[in-house]
Amino acid sequence: MLTPASDDFPRSVPFIGLLIAFVLMAGMRLLHRVLQERDYRPSEEATPTLVYGAGHLGQHVVQLMNRDRYSPFRPVGLMDDDPKKQRFRLHGVPVLGGCADLSNVARTTGAEVLIFAIARADTDLLRAVSDHADLAGLRLLVLPLLSDILEGKARLGDLRDVSIEDLIGRHPVDTELESIASFVTDKRVLVTGAGGSIGSELCRQLLRFSPSEIIMLDRDETGLQGTQISISGHGLLDTNEVVLADIRDGATIEEIFKARAPHVVFHAAALKHLPMLEQYPHEAWKTNVLGTVNVLNAAKAVGVETFVNISTDKAANPTSVLGYSKRLGERLTAWFAKETNLTYLSVRFGNVIGSRGSMLPTFTAQIEAGGPVTLTHPDVTRYFMTIPEACQLVIQAGAIGRPGEVLILDMGEPVRILDVAERMIAKSGREIKIVVTGLRHGEKLHEELVGSGENEERPIHPKISHTEIPGLAPSELVGAEWDFAEAEQEQALGEIANGRRFA
Repeated sequence: MLTPASDDFPRSVPFIGLLIAFVLMAGMRLLHRVLQERDYRPSEEATPTLVYGAGHLGQHVVQLMNRDRYSPFRPVGLMDDDPKKQRFRLHGVPVLGGCADLSNVARTTGAEVLIFAIARADTDLLRAVSDHADLAGLRLLVLPLLSDILEGKARLGDLRDVSIEDLIGRHPVDTELESIASFVTDKRVLVTGAGGSIGSELCRQLLRFSPSEIIMLDRDETGLQGTQISISGHGLLDTNEVVLADIRDGATIEEIFKARAPHVVFHAAALKHLPMLEQYPHEAWKTNVLGTVNVLNAAKAVGVETFVNISTDKAANPTSVLGYSKRLGERLTAWFAKETNLTYLSVRFGNVIGSRGSMLPTFTAQIEAGGPVTLTHPDVTRYFMTIPEACQLVIQAGAIGRPGEVLILDMGEPVRILDVAERMIAKSGREIKIVVTGLRHGEKLHEELVGSGENEERPIHPKISHTEIPGLAPSELVGAEWDFAEAEQEQALGEIANGRRFA
């Protein structure tokens, strides 16, 4: 006889069953993942590699290596100076010590490569790690930005050797361009000097903000072609986005402005080599002064809304033809701001790392030629910034600057050039002499960013100073060209720049 089913069946059984099923499923998935990752780990022939940085970026790097059987790198340890991470293991890879332990760890693990995986690290840390890596005999590699890796724009294959630019650069100032660069959106933007280092990068960055048109103007056809290739993917030079013209030719510049009617102008065209301009001051006058007047006059005639003049730290308390001519450019821009009541302003910054003809390419060429590396003075210092950072400042200036101002980036501590030369020679692995040649005429031992009598304030961005300078009307330049035929050309230029002429 069948008995009825019991009514006291435990209600917890279904929940316990679900829990057991979940644990079994998760365990199977975990086991499958472990076995799969083991199959995909790099081979023993891959280069044994240490990763400096046990944070999110370091973890991601180890993951990338462990999931790629063809990876040229095999992680054997992590390095981090944070004491809280000393006993960590990330994906089976242990943290073996800090920066000072690199030599011992490299010996015990057989590591040959060190990957620097600290996001947005400052150069002081990178320099320290680089020095310890050199002592340990490790090849130091740096990563692209983590955001680029996660978005698929960069891979482990994009690892590169640490460069001197990495070691003397600075942590870029966060300019928050996306929130303030709307002044170029749907506008016609003209860039003078578009074939140069600054001008070409400026054009590339401006594209991010969807201008209706970018007009690239330069007298250097080869430079224009290079910029066009980087932007359009071709260098045909048969489109109206590239304009071949010289800012010294006022009539032509005026015709171009009337035909193209730009809303925004970035004025990057200039002569910039200090010793060359000391020899030929009249050329600085014709390009950096009269050329700037031509561009400003044309901009005023067509109602350009925003005009950004790119200047230099040598315009602060100038002592050279370059400094005097750029100071005049700042003062002329300030006068046009007052006349138009529009956003006409200047941006002042120090040496740009990697720009054409700058110190680093010169040192590199001298080292490759077997030396010597020439240095003007063992104590000379300079401010440095990267080309992208310089261009970000220039774009931001158009958004936050007020008419007639000069905007100055806080460039941190100046860099001793002798240290740079010694580091570059050490990285080359060659025996290269350094020859001190003496300061050249007009050259300063230490550059300045703010001139005497200039009041600096930071009303908008904590790293960008605003100052005002006296304007100079173009009419005050009348007669100066005649004076430039005299022997004391530089003195005449300095008197105009400092406001001691035509009083």
